[in-house]
Amino acid sequence: MQAPQKAHWDAAIRILRYLKSAPGKGLIYRPNRHMDLVAYSDADWAGSASDQRSTTGYCTFVGGNLVWWHSKKQTTIARSSAKAEYREMAHSTAELMWLRSLLLEMGLLVSKPMKIFCDNQTVICITSNPVYHERTKHIEVDCHFVRDAVMKKLVETPFVSSSGQLTDVLTKSLFAHNFRLCCNKLSMGDLYAPA
Repeated sequence: MQAPQKAHWDAAIRILRYLKSAPGKGLIYRPNRHMDLVAYSDADWAGSASDQRSTTGYCTFVGGNLVWWHSKKQTTIARSSAKAEYREMAHSTAELMWLRSLLLEMGLLVSKPMKIFCDNQTVICITSNPVYHERTKHIEVDCHFVRDAVMKKLVETPFVSSSGQLTDVLTKSLFAHNFRLCCNKLSMGDLYAPA
């Protein structure tokens, strides 16, 4: 906003073209028999060419339906991909715990552990392995927050391959085919598409 360039104008026009070409695009919500809380968490480490900051994102599902998504450039520079991803996993954990307490207030019991899918093996190991503590001092608060939720069996952190990572659409530039695939997995549909 302070110093607009032609590249910013081109990006805005591209977004408007996309919106005009898909007037019926939206999220499709389907009834399910479960109230499982699931999140996908990801970070694009040092993805910004201008300042080397990571773009992080997560999406949260309740009963298989997408209810919340978030994408943001991190305010500090992460010195490793694990640090960037772990910071986002802490945000995802906080979001899931808030959703769980909201559902409990509404009288809906969430009995299964909540799942946060992550495509970084190092981050998954840090959540359950206290030996990593000395190597992870710079992310100590986030580390203890997520590890505490894992130890209390409130959260599980299963691995998801990069091809199954739904938040890539929020954190990375994708080819058209991969973009459409992620949108389909996020339950985006076209109301005007022929049945």
